[in-house]
Formats: sequence, C-alpha cells, structure tokens
Amino acid sequence: MSHHWGYGKHNGPEQWHKDFPIAKGERQSPVDIHTQAAVHDPTLKPLSLRYEQATSRRIINNGHSFNVEFDDSQDKAVLEGGPLTGTYRLIQFHFHWGSSDEQGSEHTVDKKKYAAELHLVHWNTKYGEFGKAAQQPDGLAVLGIFLKIGDAKPGLQKVVDVLDSIKAKGKSADFTNFDPRGLLPESLDYWTYPGSLTTPPLLESVTWLVLKEPISVSSEQVFIEILYP
Repeated sequence: MSHHWGYGKHNGPEQWHKDFPIAKGERQSPVDIHTQAAVHDPTLKPLSLRYEQATSRRIINNGHSFNVEFDDSQDKAVLEGGPLTGTYRLIQFHFHWGSSDEQGSEHTVDKKKYAAELHLVHWNTKYGEFGKAAQQPDGLAVLGIFLKIGDAKPGLQKVVDVLDSIKAKGKSADFTNFDPRGLLPESLDYWTYPGSLTTPPLLESVTWLVLKEPISVSSEQVFIEILYP
C-alpha cells in the first residue's frame, strides 16, 4: 500500500510512524554523529569506489526529491571495502537540502547541520536485485556526503542545469554520460553505523558511510527551486 508522506506538519517525520511503525525501530536514521564518542575500529578497511564505468540513465522528480538513476544490471559502478562484505552496485543518488535560511543536511556532526547532503545509494549484489536487498539488514549501503557553501562544484553543475526540465512531480529527462566521481571529496575517510532509509518505508537495511570531508558548492547550486507537493 502506498502512503502519502512529505515534510509538512500533517505528513512529516513526526507523523510517519502512523503508517510506518518501523519509524520507532532501533536503527533508524539519520543520527547525530558525536565525533568525541566515535570509536576507531582498526579492522575497518578503506573504501573502494569503482565508478569509472558508471552509466547514468535519467533524472526524475519523484515528488520528494530528484533521483539520478544508473544502470545497475552489471558491476559498472560499485562500492566495496569499509565495513562491507561483498560488492554493492550504485543504483541512484539524490540530495536533501534546505533553504537560504535553513541548513538541510539529514545527518548532523556534533549537532551541526550542513547546507545539504548527498546520498549515493548502493545495493548488495548477493541478493540479485535492489528490491530484495532493501529487505535485508546488510542489503544497502549509502554513501553520505555533506555540502557546504563556498566555491562552486564543477561536477555538480550538469545536474543543476537539467533541473528546469523536471520541476514538476513525475517529470523525468534523459541524463547520460554523468560521472559521479565529480561529486566526491578528496578524502574518503568516513564514519559508519548500521541504520535505515531516511524516508518511508524507513527500512532498517542500510550500512551508512558518512564521509568526514564535505564538498564545496555555491549557494546557486544548492538552493534549488523545484516543485514538490
């Protein structure tokens, strides 16, 4: 059954538990990352991102955000290492952002928010497809990247330039030859924890990998006007 959810007073996060009881689960995201309380785990490996053959397909307004979707039928763009066992394929990325008056990142670091947050969503190939992986505790891996206001990010501009064509819910456009490596910071140092999707259905199937180094974007790039009901 589909549910109408959003970010208003009547259908926002405070109301989601009515239709999605898992909202009161034990590994819900996002969280505040307490840097002083974070424990170094020497067994964790460096992250390995192999995005060289990433094949973007389209960009779509889903009514809550916009997704850039990738061909995930083969190991063209994959995430490995860190706390992960196995190979995770990139399926899409999206942003959570605020306004010129309000910071919009979902995770916070020592209770500090950033201007926006990028989520690159991957699924565990051992489950065969995204839908099945999303039901498993180790099914998904999301790379979270903070955005701070500063110099423009050249790798983001191609996304910004196409948004005028998908301003309404359900609108999509072809979006090919996009290299997601242009959205990454120099360092892949990360915090990690077991969590959930941050929007309904809030499934507790995500291994979160939140990068410590933010990327710099211009205010024109991040404060984007796009229509969501």
